[in-house]
Amino acid sequence: MKRRNFLSLLGLACFGTAFSENFIRYASANTKIKPVEGSWFEFQHHAVVEGKYWDHVLKTFTADQWDRKVKEIADAGLKYLVLLHVAIDGKTFYPSKLLPKHQLGCDDPLETVLSAADKYGIRFFISNDFFGEWTNVELMMKDKTINSLRLKAMNEVAEKYSHHKSFYGWYFPNETSINGSFRDFFIEYVNSCSSEAKKLTPEAKTLIAPYGTRLVNADDKFVKQLTQLDVSFIAYQDEVGVNKTRVDESAGFFEKLNKAHSKAGRSELWADVEFFNFEGETYKSALIPAPWERVIKQLEAVSPFVEKIFIYQYIGIVNKPGTDIFAGHPDSAILYEKIFGKK
Repeated sequence: MKRRNFLSLLGLACFGTAFSENFIRYASANTKIKPVEGSWFEFQHHAVVEGKYWDHVLKTFTADQWDRKVKEIADAGLKYLVLLHVAIDGKTFYPSKLLPKHQLGCDDPLETVLSAADKYGIRFFISNDFFGEWTNVELMMKDKTINSLRLKAMNEVAEKYSHHKSFYGWYFPNETSINGSFRDFFIEYVNSCSSEAKKLTPEAKTLIAPYGTRLVNADDKFVKQLTQLDVSFIAYQDEVGVNKTRVDESAGFFEKLNKAHSKAGRSELWADVEFFNFEGETYKSALIPAPWERVIKQLEAVSPFVEKIFIYQYIGIVNKPGTDIFAGHPDSAILYEKIFGKK
């Protein structure tokens, strides 16, 4: 089943214990849920413990396997992918003159996935980080040496890859908790990145995905900050997977954000819906697929208030059943069947 049937698949008013033959027919009249249009994407997970079920597989992926993984995602109906990072731990995921390269099964995975995206109609947001210790995001945003390296890398990435028609925009992955409003240095970081992006790729869009969604104080100060942020799209994390927000709270938070964005009239409001659970302790164990019943409720909660829904994430958390490029927890096949359906 392709994405055109996604709304039919998801329109649930109640959940049974089995996925019955009547499920799609029953759901077809429900239009409360927007389609999932995009997902985060990675070559290796930044937190080793979280990527337990897929990092070792992705490390060996050949160019052909990456090509087919992008096709699998496109066939599921997704239109956008967001590359989480182009570097981590002092090494890049592409051939660079600035830093050594991660040794993977594919020599240039960035070139490979962009070429695949060109073929299969995917639009990519390309990251401009992590050129520093990813756990210390404040340092990465403030440190002059890291900032200089980031801008050089953006120039290098643009020179190498911006010719691809799938190079749709940039993603700025460094985030700090909103804590009522954005911190000033975060706004400066985003606007600095956007300024460089406009010089290099004037037509490219820009994306951020803040956390602290539940803490937003959607007052005049926050609205003013939204007008100051030079970014095309803001996809707020719903924070259900990281156990900061209950599903029944999520709609209220996104409704507040909707009102604030309407007042600001600038960046488009998107949602970053967390498709995962932790296998054990939060942030200290592997990521595994969330129950599909919860995922549907998450999608339904944010749908009335956002323009687009992205998920974190397809890689590792969703896999087409029976594929020979399976990378992730075994239950990721169940999530594919229940959410993305069968062709």
